[in-house]
Amino acid sequence: MDSEESGRKSKIVLAEGTFDLLHYGHIYYLTNAKKAGGENSKLIVIVARDKTVEKLKGRKPIIPEDQRRAIVESLKVVDEAILGYEDMDMGKVIEKIKPDIIALGYDKEGVEEYLKKYVKEKNLNIEVIRIGKFGDKEPSSSSSIRKKIIEEYQGQSNSDKN
Repeated sequence: MDSEESGRKSKIVLAEGTFDLLHYGHIYYLTNAKKAGGENSKLIVIVARDKTVEKLKGRKPIIPEDQRRAIVESLKVVDEAILGYEDMDMGKVIEKIKPDIIALGYDKEGVEEYLKKYVKEKNLNIEVIRIGKFGDKEPSSSSSIRKKIIEEYQGQSNSDKN
């Protein structure tokens, strides 16, 4: 390793999400988020608080926040998982983590616009990217998993009546 390489710090990539009912789409997102940071990057994941999820989605997550955080942190690709702030202040998160890259999920257009504006206004050297969807195969989200479970359950209870 030459002196130029040893002086270059590894990039910190910040990812965020609810991660309720963990599925392959989450793995795809986190794996590609870490890849975006290049070799030796560190992936830090902000896991949404239960109250935040309730505010944003109108329902509580199935898995409690401390368990969702532990599950996410147990993934090989994740270096650290921390619970977000209840006031959903991404500015505080950015100040604390000091990421080089913020990687968002495919469905976070509004968050992407907000963060790009924030980064520009604060004159920060942070790249904001969105990771594409892994494919059209179902189930591709926690909501579609929930829906499939309900459909399967209703189908079973209907066939039990016959």
